[in-house]
Amino acid sequence: MAPPRSSSSSSPQRYAYVTLITRASYLAGVVLLADTLRRHGSQHPLIVLYTPKLSPAAVRALELEAPRQNLILRRCEYLLPPGDAPITLIAQRFEDTWTKLRVFELCDDGYDAVCYLDADMAVFRNMDVIFDKVARELPEGWLGANHCCVCNRDRDPWAPADWRQENCAYTPVSHPGGLIHPTQPPSGSACDGAPIATLVPGPSRTHRLLNGGMFVFRPTTDLRDSVLSFFSDPDNGPLLSTFKFPDQDFLAHYFRGRWRALGWQFNALKTMRYWHPALWRDDEVVCLHYIVDKPWARRMGQDGVAGYKGRDGVTHRWWWDAYERWDEERLRLGGNGGTADDDVGKEVVALVRRGVAPPLGASDGWCDGVDPDMQAIGASAQGSPPPPSEVETKA
Repeated sequence: MAPPRSSSSSSPQRYAYVTLITRASYLAGVVLLADTLRRHGSQHPLIVLYTPKLSPAAVRALELEAPRQNLILRRCEYLLPPGDAPITLIAQRFEDTWTKLRVFELCDDGYDAVCYLDADMAVFRNMDVIFDKVARELPEGWLGANHCCVCNRDRDPWAPADWRQENCAYTPVSHPGGLIHPTQPPSGSACDGAPIATLVPGPSRTHRLLNGGMFVFRPTTDLRDSVLSFFSDPDNGPLLSTFKFPDQDFLAHYFRGRWRALGWQFNALKTMRYWHPALWRDDEVVCLHYIVDKPWARRMGQDGVAGYKGRDGVTHRWWWDAYERWDEERLRLGGNGGTADDDVGKEVVALVRRGVAPPLGASDGWCDGVDPDMQAIGASAQGSPPPPSEVETKA
């Protein structure tokens, strides 16, 4: 195992963030991810991988944002499992997420480390410190990531029986220790080739699960070749067919015994705010992960209620505040009306609004609410209807 590289190398280190967009319904998420990275002082580019079927309008919006947000746009092909093995998913919207593994192909770009961020994330403090942690703590060939929260307090029927609070890796830690001393995944003799799902239920199993929304690694040709070879091997088709969360189940299996848990603040799952109050602090959140329903798919209720269970009003408000700031700034870019910059701002705002829930009393130019991709990321994203206080209540 190669030791971590020193951050005091004589040559400057090159770092990059990367995200993936396969559907126009995530355009607002990508734009806000880019804007919040820049707004909080990131010095590194955001590479946006996009797939061939992404709508021309969404591609155009990203092209218009690229110069302002330090974006590098890169078209990539879909990545699908080999053969015709049946695939079991929690939700159909996860069917494209295998393509996330394309990030390991960035080894040819000369980056010393790459941090992947899902398109449903937003940054609220400077994130660049994540690369310092790679230099100090992460061996080559390893992954830095965050645990999967397995509390399952909503008792979702698809979850395994051992997905309970006492088996969650976040339960044993609290503030402030959880920021720098998170629970680490088990290592050692249990790291054979058996699927994690077949291990003895309990913490020794659930603490091996990671969340695929954020991970950081050193891109190398050896790692790329190994990951993609394992993925494309027909003999592994039956294993891949068991993964309910495609990319993160793959990463947890492939990097078993070779990933290090980072502080919760770098992938702060919005549900942790009320599931792990001993750990969570609003002012410590670096990168917020809007799992399940996405804030841009539905406006805040007049009573501040938001989220598929009605408990995400605070964190969804953060997203809407960031979006409204971006929208306003893009419309007044240039400041004198009629300039080229003003025209660009108006165009990109109009394109992004097509995938954003309209404010009360507005309709033209905003999401019409009938797009099936938008419905798939809304209040019923996990099979649950919106709480009564949210139904047709917009502010």
